[in-house]
Amino acid sequence: MTDAEAAGDKDFGTLSEPFRRELLAYCYRMLGSVDEAEEVVQDVYLEAWRAYDAFEGRSSLRTWLYRIATRACFKALEKIRRRPLPADLGAPQTDLDAALGPRAREVPWLQPIPDFLFTTTPADPATVVVERQTMRLALVGALQQLPPRQRAVLILRDVLQWRTAEVAPLLEMTTAAVNSALQRARAQVPLSQDELIEPDEPRQRALLDRYVTAFETADVDQLVAVLTEDARWEMPPIATWFEGRDAILAFLAKQMPVIGPAALVPTSANGQPAFAVYARGRDGAHHPHALHVLTLTTEGACRIVAFHGSGLFPLFGF
Repeated sequence: MTDAEAAGDKDFGTLSEPFRRELLAYCYRMLGSVDEAEEVVQDVYLEAWRAYDAFEGRSSLRTWLYRIATRACFKALEKIRRRPLPADLGAPQTDLDAALGPRAREVPWLQPIPDFLFTTTPADPATVVVERQTMRLALVGALQQLPPRQRAVLILRDVLQWRTAEVAPLLEMTTAAVNSALQRARAQVPLSQDELIEPDEPRQRALLDRYVTAFETADVDQLVAVLTEDARWEMPPIATWFEGRDAILAFLAKQMPVIGPAALVPTSANGQPAFAVYARGRDGAHHPHALHVLTLTTEGACRIVAFHGSGLFPLFGF
């Protein structure tokens, strides 16, 4: 390697590294999978490094990286189906005596993302709020319902706040086509309707404390009391899900003895409170059971997505 090549490599690494975290967040919103987003970002940086000598600077380095990332996401989306949550696939279970369905491992389920992978460092409070709101699990799930090009337009325009004149060349579209795609995407995924009114810090802390205590004491009544009247309880990769406090109560009354007094470790995912849940086994020890991601409102927890199994634990550092 010549001195000039070494200098070029150093320049590329220094100049491009600050965009890695936001590119991961962008690819995650596009793909609904942390694993696939990380793989795409690695490929993006490899492709950009190889082509850096030919980069003429007609656009900013950030825009150039986003162009490569968008093309890579479109290619990845040709191979995978949309990533749903259980509520996207059918109606809630109403027969409370029915057995849970089998694990639908063939479904490419939506994945949660740990906050530490996408939050700004150093953290600017205003930026962190926007990041959290635009990474919510429900919003990322809704984005998966859009065609890839509409998805990219909505993220670039309404989430990242790019101008139409910037988005059009990146996606190789006319400004009229961008505006048309944005209008259709907004009609299906209105971002303004996803702005939940979250409880203030003391109220949120109290709700989470009650949630933890309920699991640690296997107290179903206390657990259900944390939920809103119309709450949802989902358990990917199990497609069965429940809606309404009474239905969730009936379900958990049967499941809690199986889980036993559990141990919960707090974390955060998609800008939302989350817990790694360890169930007590027959050997008396606690074993990885599920990762719970909670959606909180001023009235309580309105949605619990309990990702069953231990597959996500390493991703969150457990």
